[in-house]
Amino acid sequence: MAKKLVRFDWAIKKLLRHKANFTILEGFLTELLKFEVTIEDILESESNKQESDDKYNRVDILVKSSEGELMLVEVQNESQVDYFQRMIYGAAKLITEYIKEGEPYSEIKKVYSINIVYFGLGQGKDYVYVYDGKFVGIHHGDILEPTKTQKETFRVSETKDIFPKYYVLKVNNFDDVAKDTLDEWVYFLKNSEVKDSFEAKGLQEVKEKLKEETLTEEERLAYKRFQESRRIERSEIETALKEGMEKGMERGMEITIQVYRMYKEGQAVSEISEAVDLPISEVEKIIHNFS
Repeated sequence: MAKKLVRFDWAIKKLLRHKANFTILEGFLTELLKFEVTIEDILESESNKQESDDKYNRVDILVKSSEGELMLVEVQNESQVDYFQRMIYGAAKLITEYIKEGEPYSEIKKVYSINIVYFGLGQGKDYVYVYDGKFVGIHHGDILEPTKTQKETFRVSETKDIFPKYYVLKVNNFDDVAKDTLDEWVYFLKNSEVKDSFEAKGLQEVKEKLKEETLTEEERLAYKRFQESRRIERSEIETALKEGMEKGMERGMEITIQVYRMYKEGQAVSEISEAVDLPISEVEKIIHNFS
């Protein structure tokens, strides 16, 4: 039987930022993006600065490839009603952060937004989705393409090669039957296990480097705190949802959970109100019910 490994989201926080472990992320990105990825560096951005505590709802890591692309890998454990909008914001933020003032627009790098979610984002039965937009003529139905000069200058073949590309992996939709090497990675993301038969790039390194017994004592204690934090947070959310339903709250499960979580994380009532599109009085009522 395959041995249980440390969770990928915790590994992002603690292990995968080390150069010695780049091969794990390189393997995952190569299998997902379908081209060879070599990591040049792990970058810091406004969105992926690490907190001192072990909150687990969202973790991310920003990668710069040897070809200059920016790849933001984000893991979201709990439901967030405005997550699609957050994906857009994250990609746009990277573009503005990593072009220096006064530089020409030609210096803007290709951005890949890779989102691993453990909740029912949107409506869809698949477990891997790709958004790769095109400009389509509304009258003739033709596709807007780069000129020959643009193709040669920016080394692209289509306009979409310039714009951000989004991936969503809805891990809980996966049926645990690995039909290809990407499925093998999704299996690991869902179950924190790697079967002996798996051959996906990077998974052998996962088996060796993400075993709990190979962690240092400090890392092992941090991982146990992380797991306990997950259990406590899940319990708090479930309790909040139950209490909210008992008190007749009608705005639905996702709004209730989001308001409660943002409040617990110390966000201002005005910020919560804006994020969930509820009047401040409604947000205060929810908070009061849980106080």
